[in-house]
Amino acid sequence: MYQHNPIDFITIDPVRQPEDLAEIRSLLGRNQLGTDTDIQLFVAGRVGRKIVGCAGLAWRTVKCVAVDETWRGENLSARLLEEIQHIALERGHAHLFLFTRPYNLERFRQSGFWPLVQVDETAVLMENTPIGISRYCAGLEKLRKPGNRIGSVVMNANPFTHGHRWLVEQAAERCDWLHLFVVHEDASFFPFEERWQMVRQGVAHLPNVIVHPGSDYLISRATFPGYFLKDSGIIDRTWIAMDLMIFRDYVGPALGITHRFVGSEPFCAVTRQYNQAMRYWLEAQHYHCAASLQVVELPRKCHEAGRAISASEVRALLKSRQMARIREIVPESTFSHLQQHYALEMA
Repeated sequence: MYQHNPIDFITIDPVRQPEDLAEIRSLLGRNQLGTDTDIQLFVAGRVGRKIVGCAGLAWRTVKCVAVDETWRGENLSARLLEEIQHIALERGHAHLFLFTRPYNLERFRQSGFWPLVQVDETAVLMENTPIGISRYCAGLEKLRKPGNRIGSVVMNANPFTHGHRWLVEQAAERCDWLHLFVVHEDASFFPFEERWQMVRQGVAHLPNVIVHPGSDYLISRATFPGYFLKDSGIIDRTWIAMDLMIFRDYVGPALGITHRFVGSEPFCAVTRQYNQAMRYWLEAQHYHCAASLQVVELPRKCHEAGRAISASEVRALLKSRQMARIREIVPESTFSHLQQHYALEMA
């Protein structure tokens, strides 16, 4: 087929090339797939003027891989993945992830992707290296500490508040060592480097706390796929399961973690669902494993009036330039950062 119908591989910007995007959406639709809005570019295989295959790239995640039924069996999906990996590498992203249905696992395995975790028959997460997770865990193991109670906290800290500090202090008091992970993705109001500095400064008084930058293995909800999981409830449940399974199967064992601490969530329904799912996915009696990782939910620190302190409140106060009220709910190190970098800008 290739000799008589040569394929041209082209790059399509979904914002600047709406006509090509419409054709890709049609191809995806014929494959019972949707189109995620975070895709930065598509690689498309074109025969004449017809697009016969596509693969999308959203930062480090490959999405929306589809081939026209008349071209199946011609190894086109493997060629599309090869092209998109070249483009990702040119953009500085050698390490890529791919979410797909489990029945596609062998298809993508043959194209150089290896499975990480699978949620029943709903979805599987793959990466384009056989040693990615083991290499990451080997780095974590160098920071492993001795003790009977090794705790962990994962936070976005957007920004770091008295509530965050109280949670870390309470967790550290209950543990020999506490590993604190700061979510790395820049999908928040405050970029990672700023959140990282605020957290480190805010917990510097705690000698048994080790602060870790988040990694690609703390799965980003922002780039989690919707193109083959159409129901928002299924998307949220699958994202939560995968994120917790990676923590349970890889991160926790590498550091010898025995407890994971979390603050209660009175505001965000998805975060509350995440907290509830922790017990199912992390505690041994639920997933029939000899190891045990105990989940400890602590009540949120509140204002004097009884309302829970939240980072979203700080962001709202910052936009309305109410610095005096911000000072009441954030550590001095966070307040200094906000005053230096944002007070004049917001004004």
